[in-house]
Amino acid sequence: QVQLVESGGGLVEFGGSLRLSCAASGGTLGNYHMGWFRQAPGKEREFVAVFSRSGATAYSDSVKGRFTISRDNAKNTVSLQMNRLKPEDTAVYYCAAAQTRFYSTYSAAYNYWGQGTQVTVSS
Repeated sequence: QVQLVESGGGLVEFGGSLRLSCAASGGTLGNYHMGWFRQAPGKEREFVAVFSRSGATAYSDSVKGRFTISRDNAKNTVSLQMNRLKPEDTAVYYCAAAQTRFYSTYSAAYNYWGQGTQVTVSS
């Protein structure tokens, strides 16, 4: 089974950028739909972006145009480039892998999760 480890979180000012990475072991990320989710204090976990097995991508409306998801097959990693960050982007960000037939924006579809990385955007 695949194990996922996120990195790259931290504290950044309003309008700044961060790049999150998700490294996999025990499996090839190209065989999964790879998603990024986030959870802010007191809120439910929400979908951020997905990179499907076929290479299709999708984003939540709140991050579309600011965030970019990508996959590096050679390094077996998935990244999330986050630009023009806002305080409302503050959350723990999770990488997840799904083996469903079609990619999903629902967290319940994902079988494997990383431990999360904190992103804090100051105003």
